[in-house]
Amino acid sequence: MTTAPASAPGYRARHTLPLRVEAARQLRRRRTLVVGAVLAVLPFVLIAAFAIGGDPSGRDGRVTLIDTATTSGVNFAATAVFVSAGFLLVVPVALFCGDAVASEASWSSLRYLLAAPVPRSRLLLSKLAVALGFSAAAMVLLPLVALAAGTAAYGWGPLRIPTGGSLDAGTAAGRLAVVVAYVFVSQLVTAALAFWLSTVTDAPLGAVGGAMGLTIVGNVLDAVTALGSWRDLLPAHWQYAWADALQPQLEWGGMVRGTSVSVAYAVVLFALAFRHFGAKDVVS
Repeated sequence: MTTAPASAPGYRARHTLPLRVEAARQLRRRRTLVVGAVLAVLPFVLIAAFAIGGDPSGRDGRVTLIDTATTSGVNFAATAVFVSAGFLLVVPVALFCGDAVASEASWSSLRYLLAAPVPRSRLLLSKLAVALGFSAAAMVLLPLVALAAGTAAYGWGPLRIPTGGSLDAGTAAGRLAVVVAYVFVSQLVTAALAFWLSTVTDAPLGAVGGAMGLTIVGNVLDAVTALGSWRDLLPAHWQYAWADALQPQLEWGGMVRGTSVSVAYAVVLFALAFRHFGAKDVVS
């Protein structure tokens, strides 16, 4: 009596749904192109706003990052990240991660992917890797365009620090890379939350909206000073810790704590997503 083979000859689970195939599918989607266009246009909108409104000036004698936006291209890129990190950059992360699995379910194509056969873990890993890759690309696109557009409009020069002093342009560009990397890490909580919701619901808008809504709730709770030290456990409490990278002496303390909180939440939520999807009865 012979034993039946565990799988068809030539079948390799790790070769199913290659990343390049999934990336190409997502790149051709309209929402990807719209998000890219919005992020690429924003710096030019800011330049037009400064041109119409004149050079920004400090309030009550205080100088903020926005007040130094027109002093150099590096300052303008830092300002673009500052005005978009709290909300605008949350949108592509929630969109790419929240739409990853739920969109397949809404199109009734999820069960056909699994019948290909693509193992569930492989499907989720491919979806997650591409979603995080596109999210990282969105984080990089905005400051890159802002740096190029700001340099063309205001020149290549040192970064003027609002609290006093400056950084030479080369050092400042390196610090901006640290800022962008931290912003991406701080958004891992939103990414994980959206991805988990994407495995729970068949409605992409529900997953995206739910992740953004809970992110906003976190920001609101962080504003409640009565919570005291409990706010340290909120990812939103550390979302602007990257400002320490734009100081004469780079400070890592806040960013390390913020990274620890974000990664801890993200690991738990990603694990919940894989656990739930592994036992889910897929009928869509």
